[in-house]
Amino acid sequence: MRPTRTAPVAARADQLVGSVIDSSTSLLAAQTHDVVRFAMGAPAAEVVPTELFREIASQIYTPDSFTYGATEGEPVLVHALLDYLAQTSEATSEERIVITSGGMQGLDLACKIYVDPGDVVIVESPTYTNGSATALSYGAELLEAPIDENGLIVEALPELVAAIGRTPKAIYTIPNFQNPSGTTLSLARRKALLELAHAWNAVIIDDDPYGLLRFTGEDIPGFRSLSPNDPLLFSVRTFSKILAPGLRVGWVDVDPSVRQLVINAKQAMDTCTNVPNQHIVAEFICRGGLDEHLAGLRNEYRTRKEAMLESIQRHLGGRVSTTDPDGGFFLWLTLRGDDARISTTALFETALAEGVAFIPGPALSPGGRFDDALRLCFASTTPERIEEGIIRLRRSLDLMREKV
Repeated sequence: MRPTRTAPVAARADQLVGSVIDSSTSLLAAQTHDVVRFAMGAPAAEVVPTELFREIASQIYTPDSFTYGATEGEPVLVHALLDYLAQTSEATSEERIVITSGGMQGLDLACKIYVDPGDVVIVESPTYTNGSATALSYGAELLEAPIDENGLIVEALPELVAAIGRTPKAIYTIPNFQNPSGTTLSLARRKALLELAHAWNAVIIDDDPYGLLRFTGEDIPGFRSLSPNDPLLFSVRTFSKILAPGLRVGWVDVDPSVRQLVINAKQAMDTCTNVPNQHIVAEFICRGGLDEHLAGLRNEYRTRKEAMLESIQRHLGGRVSTTDPDGGFFLWLTLRGDDARISTTALFETALAEGVAFIPGPALSPGGRFDDALRLCFASTTPERIEEGIIRLRRSLDLMREKV
């Protein structure tokens, strides 16, 4: 009889921590009862232009649509994207752009190129832990830095860095309507972060999936506007939040000196981004519908955010505090008073049984912090369902209070 053996995995396997966020998709699919889904950060299904995508596909698909494409992206999409961005504050050039398989591939490419085992990477706390997990997978040592209502507390970074005695190799930030908090990095802090990055020779991994989804307030200049042609900026963008995540199409904007490295690294991953979906996105942009589509999203998401805040006030009142974002997808809810003794990790199971799902705070911190907090996505749920979901959340809290 052959002896039992285990495969000799790489040392990095211990750092492949997975994603509670992504795992919730499978968990929710397995539920047989009605669940209000505040967990996944996905666009509302009803605002995805499905019929238009189907029409575009029927008109543009040819046998050539299903072959390999250029690693840097299909020319038709690159040019459509450049033309669109030329009308925004993120105007750029072809020698800076590489089309990616969603924003997550952009983060993976950044970490693959810049992060060596043992390098310090600063991450916001809380943060999008799929991003921090990517840095971990390349052996990074994560340094969690606090946030407040104005985003990453940049003025705290020098002391945090001094305490560990090493400067960071990279700084991972979500500057607009941050995931999970919904906060936006202020202009003063953006300038200060650029100064620190230059002093430390650290790359800013600028992850901005939500920047085009501001529904109130004034736009704040981005890092590239504040520091043009800066080789220490690696900007990650995606169509997942503004069109549909299933397309798996995004892009990175990098210094031209780095672009070939990005192409080389991507060729070792997937050769090219999904060619048919690139053509769908390109045609959608070329038809001139993106601005109107974004305007509709902003109106809808503002309505849903306001509905969620009003429902929270009605049903939870002083039991919680929340952020009030100017755009994006998320509210960050923190338990107060006696409810603060409740673990949101434990609350998740009760809430799921009661028919509402969210992401517990510890899932959004590499160190497992924020067990008194949770993330709610308002974007994917109608106001009527939001009301029902918050009622179920209150009921879940009431049940948990009986146990603590």
